Amino acid sequence: MAEAGRTIERVSAERAGKGPRRVLALFVVAVLVYAIDLVSKLLVVARLEGHGDGSVQVIGDWLRLTAIRNSGAAFSMGEAYTIVFTVIAAGVIVVIARLARKLHSLPWAIALGLLLGGALGNLTDRIFRSPGVFRGAVVDFIAPKGYAVFNLADSAIVCGGILIVLLSFRGLDPDGTRHRDEKAEDKTEDEGDEKAGEKAGSAGE
Repeated sequence: MAEAGRTIERVSAERAGKGPRRVLALFVVAVLVYAIDLVSKLLVVARLEGHGDGSVQVIGDWLRLTAIRNSGAAFSMGEAYTIVFTVIAAGVIVVIARLARKLHSLPWAIALGLLLGGALGNLTDRIFRSPGVFRGAVVDFIAPKGYAVFNLADSAIVCGGILIVLLSFRGLDPDGTRHRDEKAEDKTEDEGDEKAGEKAGSAGE
């Protein structure tokens, strides 16, 4: 019993130590994503907007950099609902901040950091760019052939979402526990109890 108690205390201490480091990792990823997205948009506005056709070929016609202003969601969808998407982005940031308090998983920290950085990047555009506060148009510029124009914040949001789906399929929770493993352990314990009961019954006979 004493050994089990020490093991539980050691695991709890390790989890407590990982928490602040995982939160730090989340914010480092978010800051990097936000900074890269912000710098890329500033360069696009300065170098492409108002210069010629506002477009540069990167890989022939397959990939171009084209400066556009998008008042909708990611990949230019829902342009009539700018304020709605602004509220959603703010809500996502609040949810991530709440999840950070119980974060003990590095993969989840990376995924949430990608989401947070991307959401902050596009929210900054909606607050500070024309035509007005909370109605601003996001700067998009990555234009693959036959696909919607997007930006690096959109890419980070999509990558973070995909990573969260993969982590959920693997059964890994933000707090570092594996809910599938817990279910399997419970099932194993139940089977062990049943076998013990059967043996006790056989011995009684």
